Parts: sequence; C-alpha cells; structure tokens
Amino acid sequence: MTPNRPQVVIVGAGVAGYQAALTLSREVGGDVEIVLVNPAAVTLPPELLPRLMTGLLDPDQVSRPLAATLPRVRVVLGTVTHIDTRARRVLYERGVLDYDRLIISAGGVSEVAHASTISAHSVGFHNVGQALHLRDHIHRQLSLAAASTDPFERAACCTFVVLGAGYAGTAAASAGQSLSQSIARLCSRLRGQPIRWILADPAERLLPDIRHRLSRTTARVLRSQGVEVRTRTTIGQLTSRGLRLTDGEFVPTRTIVWSFGVRPDPLVVNLGLAAEQGRIRVDEHLAVPGVPDVYACGDVAAVPDPVRRSSSG
Repeated sequence: MTPNRPQVVIVGAGVAGYQAALTLSREVGGDVEIVLVNPAAVTLPPELLPRLMTGLLDPDQVSRPLAATLPRVRVVLGTVTHIDTRARRVLYERGVLDYDRLIISAGGVSEVAHASTISAHSVGFHNVGQALHLRDHIHRQLSLAAASTDPFERAACCTFVVLGAGYAGTAAASAGQSLSQSIARLCSRLRGQPIRWILADPAERLLPDIRHRLSRTTARVLRSQGVEVRTRTTIGQLTSRGLRLTDGEFVPTRTIVWSFGVRPDPLVVNLGLAAEQGRIRVDEHLAVPGVPDVYACGDVAAVPDPVRRSSSG
C-alpha cells in the first residue's frame, strides 16, 4: 500500500465491480488509491448483448476497456485465487495486494458448459462469444430449414427454446425472435413456415427479482412479439430430436438457450465468510457482518430483502 494513501481493492469488473470503481474514482479523487483486479482488460454491459446478437452493434462497440474508461483506477490483470481477510491481502496469479478496504464483486459463472454435456443443442447468452455464437447458430438453423424438405426437420430448425426467464433469458428470447423474423423475411423458402421462440421458467412469473407490474409488462411485450411465454414450466426430458417440457408438450428443436445456472464465482466458497445459497451475507449497506472493511456486491452478495426485513420488524 502507498504510505498515507488508503487503498481500496475491488475484485471483479462485472456490472457491480465496474460501477463501484467508477463511482469511487469520481467521489474520492486522488485521496484513495483504487485498484481493480480482473482477469480480462475489458468488461461488457450485459444490456448490450441483444444489440450485438441482432447485429446492431459490433463486438468492439460493446466492450469497455477498463484502463481507458477508468483512468483514475489502477487495473491489475489476473485471477484472484484467495482472499485473506485477517491479513487484509488479496492473492492473485502473479502477486499479492494489500488493502484497507475490500469490495468483492467477482460476478457469476455460467453453467452452459455443463449443460452442453447434457445436450449438443445447448447455447448460452452471457458474454460476447456466446451472443455471437447464438447469432450464427440462428442463421445456420434457418438456412438448414430453408434447404430441407422434411417437415419435422424444418420445424425443429425453426424452433428455439429458452430455458430461464431472468434477464439473460428474456433478452435472448426478444432479440432472437426479432433476428429470426428479419432473416425469414428475406428468404422466400421460409414463407409460411412458423418460427417459434419459447421462453420457459419454473417460477410463477418472468424476472422474479423485479416488481410484479414490470414482470407482467415484460411478459405482455414478449407475447406481442410472438414469443411463447411458459411460466411454471421447465425441461422434463431431453432427446436428440428435441425436448419435452414439464407441461407435457414435446418440442422438436435444435436450439436450447440455457440461461439457468448462473452461480456466484467459486472464489467465495473458500473465504470462510457467512453465506446464503453460495452468496456472501451482507447487511443493507453491503458490508460483510463481523469482517471489518469488507464489502460484497453483485452476484456474489446475498442482499437482505427490504420488504421481508420491514415486515419482520
């Protein structure tokens, strides 16, 4: 640490970590040294993924270079391997960082790789590579449908199932429906061929973390776009020809957009901090109880529910 200048270390440059670094750099100026540790030199706002998938933006337009957009922050490239809260140290691949205050915002880890072992048709929608892969996959499936004379194969290639109605799932379904319809309009061989996008989730409603009114509005907009919204429904059985949903319908498909299974970074498991469902327990100020000067935010933080807290009090 630099003498006479406190050091704040931020672990992870996801949405929460990037915003924390940006906010602190503006508010504390040069009085505090802010260090951001992240494996990559760029970060990606997830809200731009739909525009990337539909071709409205190029990859270089959606990525934020950390050093260029956070000029008052020292960016350290590396993967954090351990955090010693007693010694106030962050260990990463190539060194050690001491801290006066620590913000853990390591983000989430997608389970799409695991899902791909279950079905060869599984794709994700959580980063630039997955968004570009899904875009190419949609083009390919519709091209295969246009070239096929087999009704079953045409239907399977033109049916896209999104499992998980969180932000990633709803965004993928909306952008995917828009993209596939645009492609179909330019292909005479696809005229009259139904193109289905099914969004399924076992929860009672879409986007369960937001207010009911916004959830209902989202569902209404998706349905107006032609997306089939299925709540209280998830995957029942997978075969090489498609999948059966728990509502009983068998869906011929060659595309399963897997947006379930985003879990906190495995780093948090070995910290010895109080946790809830794999997330670090924090108070209403995002501070970790009983651990001085350590905070957690984003996907790794179990933030108390203000409604539940007020009703219990």
